[in-house]
Amino acid sequence: MNIRRLRPTTALVGAAALGLTTLTACSSNTGDGRTDGKLDVVASFYPLQFLAQRIGGDAIHVSSLTKPGVEPHDLEISPRQTADLSKAGLVVYLKGLQPSVDRAIGQAEPKHVADAASYTTLEDHGTEVEGDHDHGGEGGHEGEEGHDGHAHSGDAAADPHIWLDPVRYAQVAKGVGKALEKADPDHATTYKKNTTALVKELTTLDQDFRSGLKDRSSDTFITTHAAFGYLAERYGLRQEAISGLDPESEPSPARIKGLHSVAKKDKVNTVFFETLVSDRTAKTLAGDLHLRTDVLDPIEGIGDKSKGDDYLQVMRSNLKALKKALGAK
Repeated sequence: MNIRRLRPTTALVGAAALGLTTLTACSSNTGDGRTDGKLDVVASFYPLQFLAQRIGGDAIHVSSLTKPGVEPHDLEISPRQTADLSKAGLVVYLKGLQPSVDRAIGQAEPKHVADAASYTTLEDHGTEVEGDHDHGGEGGHEGEEGHDGHAHSGDAAADPHIWLDPVRYAQVAKGVGKALEKADPDHATTYKKNTTALVKELTTLDQDFRSGLKDRSSDTFITTHAAFGYLAERYGLRQEAISGLDPESEPSPARIKGLHSVAKKDKVNTVFFETLVSDRTAKTLAGDLHLRTDVLDPIEGIGDKSKGDDYLQVMRSNLKALKKALGAK
């Protein structure tokens, strides 16, 4: 069974190029990374676009390199977009998630850059796909830094899906806020105020997950790819992914057999699939095991199939789906 990402259409790729070109064409009038006096911020994909919009508010213009409906790992940056990045007032990205963005930033050398991976700790969750369940029952590390098994920014094996842990995402929010203050000191008070408000919302989200998943009958969930390692660790869950960190990787027959055993042993009742990648393998596995299917969204983008209009809404939809699948009261 193959899992293939849904490739962006030519129209979407063109729209992405046009969107960024339009933004930077305007900002080039002043040459200081601003349009009509507002800082031009380019985010690499949705979770960072959300942070920039919430923290920057009306003081900035925000665009995203990854347009709705495009799987972010698939993004390719054109030479023109690479040149335009150098004109942005601030570029917000996550090193290691999108190789084409990493290369483009290295070539463009924008004046102000915010790497989300530098604001928190990254870990290697890849071993969970091969059956290493040592993480499963540990629960969250409560924001510990530097303990064994943790990797940091630049580690090739590190899991990039930090935004699915509200605690780590709040750490990134604070970092993005500081980056905005540095790039645009005239609006520092606004950025500080908005960062504080957003962190408060993320703290409430974390508390909702803790209370919502507290009384559950199972810890184990099966999902398409290993995007939920940080979420699982934070709330003491056990993620069993059909494929690895890369949704394009093909599960081996041994992996599928292992998932059959896990599902029966741990009384799993749901196989989760996603909105931006093929659901074929997940639905086939669920059919073989006579299990239900549901969406657990890694929130790499917001599209027509998303169960919510923004990060916070979709995360609460994820919580609702997990509560049902795990038998939480």
